[in-house]
Amino acid sequence: MMQKRNQRRVRMVLKLNILCALILLTACGQNAQHPGADADQRLNLAHTFYNNQLFEAAIHEYEAYLAAFPVDVNKRANIIYQIANIYFERLNDYDKALENYLRIKYLYPQSNLQGEVGKKIVDCLERLERSQDAQRLLEKETALKPQEVEESRPGEVIAKIGKREITQGDIDFEINQLPPYLQSQFDTKEKKLAFVRQYVAEALLYDSAKRQNLDQDKEIIAGTFRAKKQLMAQKVLQDELKKMIDIKQADVELYYKANRDKYTEKDEKGKVTRQKSFQECAQEVAQDMFMEKQQDAYKQLIDRLMKAENVTLYEKRLK
Repeated sequence: MMQKRNQRRVRMVLKLNILCALILLTACGQNAQHPGADADQRLNLAHTFYNNQLFEAAIHEYEAYLAAFPVDVNKRANIIYQIANIYFERLNDYDKALENYLRIKYLYPQSNLQGEVGKKIVDCLERLERSQDAQRLLEKETALKPQEVEESRPGEVIAKIGKREITQGDIDFEINQLPPYLQSQFDTKEKKLAFVRQYVAEALLYDSAKRQNLDQDKEIIAGTFRAKKQLMAQKVLQDELKKMIDIKQADVELYYKANRDKYTEKDEKGKVTRQKSFQECAQEVAQDMFMEKQQDAYKQLIDRLMKAENVTLYEKRLK
């Protein structure tokens, strides 16, 4: 009796083991055919790294995901685009960004990202200063060729850095590039000498930076692009404002009459002691009027551009 009982128990244990083995084999087979769970986990991990600003770790996980799992063409292109954007927007590594944008362009020609990828490639080339058109424009605007600089800035040599000559024309040119209110600070020989010392110091530091190949530094490349972007925007702004602002002498006189209380002399207690005549403060009045008109013109210009480009600001979402 006892022996039969033990045999039944053994048979039951064997059946349970076989059943567990079948379940395990089935599960393994399903995971081998449908690796969706593992794939989703890996992709979610990449997203999590990105959202926590662990950008290099995110790139590693996105690339591991693409290497480990079968991904359809469109999704693969989208993930490579995400990798490229991380290099471009977050790490300022324009070489790697360009590499991945080019991968999309040539390996996934049917992708609906082609239009955006084309723009991004141009952006990368500009930041790497490899765009011939951008380089040509830069040379034209800033006169990068030394011989052109020397020809357009004559004058007596007032300093030397090795064999390089710095002329009076160089210094006058640099001072003239400053805003008017700063130009007036260098109106004596002593102040101009201080400017020359500063100019030479900057040139020495720049030469030192070039010897260290800092022109290839990622932060320098990104900063150079931002500076160029600001200069170009400023140039457009200046040109547009010149078209919009036209101040005549009669306008300045009317502005003075409408704002006479601004042009007075006051005592220590703030009490008006004398009204300035228009002749006394004509230049100050003109500057005030120009600044006011400039602010109005700037607002009109930006409002017009925003309307033309269909700009939408989501102010309530800003944190």
